[in-house]
Amino acid sequence: MRRKLVSLVMIITDILIISLVPFLVLFLRFEGVVSEVYYTQLFHYFPAVVLIRLGSLYIFRLYHRLWRYASIHELMGIIGAVTVGSVLIYGYSMIVGFMPPRSIYVLSWIFNIMLIGSSRLGIRMLHYILRLTPVKPIQRVLIIGAGDAGAMIAREIIRRYYETKKLIGFIDDSSYKKSQMIFGVKVLGTQNDISRVVQDYDINEIIIAMPSVSGDIVREIVKMCQKTKCSVQTVPGIYELIDGKFSLQQLRKVNLEDLLRRDPVKLNLDEIADYLTGKRVLVTGAGGSIGSELCRQVAKMSPETLVILGKGENSIYEIDQELKNRQPLLALTPVIADVRDQKRMDEVFSQFQPQVVFHAAAHKHVPLMESQPAEAVRNNVFGTKTVAEAAHHAGAEVFVMVSTDKAVNPTSVMGATKRVAELIIQNISKKSATKFVVVRFGNVLGSRGSVIPLFKKQIAQGGPITITHPDMERYFMTIPEASQLILQAGAIAKGGEVFVLDMGKPVKIFDMACDLIELSGLLPHKDIQIQFTGIRPGEKLFEELMTAKEGTASTKHEKIFVANLKTVDEKKLRQRLLALQQTVGNVEVIQELAKLVPTFQSAQLKKRKVAHESDVIPERGASPVKQYQTVNDVS
Repeated sequence: MRRKLVSLVMIITDILIISLVPFLVLFLRFEGVVSEVYYTQLFHYFPAVVLIRLGSLYIFRLYHRLWRYASIHELMGIIGAVTVGSVLIYGYSMIVGFMPPRSIYVLSWIFNIMLIGSSRLGIRMLHYILRLTPVKPIQRVLIIGAGDAGAMIAREIIRRYYETKKLIGFIDDSSYKKSQMIFGVKVLGTQNDISRVVQDYDINEIIIAMPSVSGDIVREIVKMCQKTKCSVQTVPGIYELIDGKFSLQQLRKVNLEDLLRRDPVKLNLDEIADYLTGKRVLVTGAGGSIGSELCRQVAKMSPETLVILGKGENSIYEIDQELKNRQPLLALTPVIADVRDQKRMDEVFSQFQPQVVFHAAAHKHVPLMESQPAEAVRNNVFGTKTVAEAAHHAGAEVFVMVSTDKAVNPTSVMGATKRVAELIIQNISKKSATKFVVVRFGNVLGSRGSVIPLFKKQIAQGGPITITHPDMERYFMTIPEASQLILQAGAIAKGGEVFVLDMGKPVKIFDMACDLIELSGLLPHKDIQIQFTGIRPGEKLFEELMTAKEGTASTKHEKIFVANLKTVDEKKLRQRLLALQQTVGNVEVIQELAKLVPTFQSAQLKKRKVAHESDVIPERGASPVKQYQTVNDVS
């Protein structure tokens, strides 16, 4: 009803303008001395002028637009409608024989654009004035970052959220942008001016719009913002953005991922698209942290079909519903199955004939697997073997297994089983047309079973936060970053490689806990206590990660390396896998794992049996790659 009333008012206004312009133009053209003949003829053809003008305005849908958001696009619509109307009126005047000076038509064209455009501008100005006098209090917003992301957020605030937010200004360290205007709002200073600007302009909300800067910069900005006591929000990091676009709905509180953010991964999308677009893709462990993100990333590449396979029905249901809502045209098939079930795996691979397989299904919780080594072996070792053999028999083109840095000189059952799984993949690659590869990396932030959700829960409960050791360090990357690099590794695979991802610098778990407490608006050791509980079975104080200098070869991607590992002895591997499969007790399982992976140092083994006289026990602090070069596993 309201919209119809506004349209009616605009039509009446346009009729008045269209009626006035011809007489105004005649008066101006003849400097007030107009012949009675012109007036007489004008009255005769005046109704036709009004109808033609209104018809052209209607055809250009000028009564179906929200003029409060008028922009250059709407101005072009007015110019087009008036121009078409003027051409039609000129043709009509020739037919009826009314031929005033041609300048009359030009002046009429100009005045119609000016007056009709002014009426529409008046609507936008009215809305702008109303926004300056809000009925209820609004948030006074400062945006940090006057780049593309900041401009997009600013546009949304000005156009759509003017009733609840008022944009006061920008902060940006660029000397070029200092004192410049964006959407009529000024860049008020640099990062060092945040406290002053907040105080001078009575700011109560800060938005950090810098999705691609490093975590160190975000950390510095957040500390400055926390001193102001303002509400602080941020746009997602570049890894979190599925479509690369920002919106105000995506704003969230600053979290730990923002403080540990690294430079964006440069992906070769053409390479990735070549082996995923139009292909049948299967992801195991699709309900897990890495598996579900792999599904999201693969879905963007327009596969022919995407099969999401997992043992837990709830997690598979959740990612299935998410992908259906996000990409309704995607050919998506959820499958509930256990990777250890050979018959079921053969059925799945026979039915769907996947061309690309991402194997992310695994037991990853270190302490739990330490107490249940047989279960870790069944899932991580023989589950991998079952899926890999099914992919080989089905003629898959690429098979990518997700591994872990805990496979390097493992001290846990989980790490040892993942190393054996790597050996299986390396071995089957030698005799298969399928490109079998392994991608190895460290911890991912926010994954299930990681310390971050546990710390958040402990903070919510008032503490204490429990940490095993004050010097405990881990390598971290975000789930989207890891998933994107896994896709890239699959694109550059030739077969048989163990890819190692560049994890950056290790992070102290203690520092992460302090950051999380501060992000919650609390103080470590004062509001939330931190307790040290001692290293758990199977845990390392420091994780080892191979680098290019220590025995890896670089690839054409700057963040992906290839580990220099020796060829697997197939006969020994087969014999030891058979022995491992026949073990019953926990001690026997661990002993057999130690034979398969001589660098496995289990706390549960009082006395370790060495499987080969060349096997050596790695010294503390020695290079992991050198150990790989001297310890031959089953090679």
